[in-house]
Amino acid sequence: MYERKILPNLTCGLDLIGEVLYGKWKIRLLWFINEGHKRPSELQRKIPDASRRVLNMQLNELEEHELVTRKIYPVLPPKVEYSLTEFGKTLIPVIAALGQWSDEHEARLRDVILKKAVRSSLDNIPT
Repeated sequence: MYERKILPNLTCGLDLIGEVLYGKWKIRLLWFINEGHKRPSELQRKIPDASRRVLNMQLNELEEHELVTRKIYPVLPPKVEYSLTEFGKTLIPVIAALGQWSDEHEARLRDVILKKAVRSSLDNIPT
């Protein structure tokens, strides 16, 4: 497992939120858990592009940051469910605001992202 060699810079709120939410799937995981998708297999179905390993790593980090809790049921096969903590629930309005902003600027954001992707793919064509 990756271990940090340098302590993170936590001098402002943006550093803190970046440290907690940095990860491709964390915001979506929080959103889907809030919607009631609690089992790892359900989350995997909601985010099929993510590997199970990466989802587990990011769920563990969310748990370490006290945003989600994991409950393991003593049955065979083992059953695991995730839920938001009260602290994690305070992030949902922030995530909703980010989603609303992106919905309002969807066309522009899509154009900018696609331009970059096309430019990048053209740069990789051998000449």
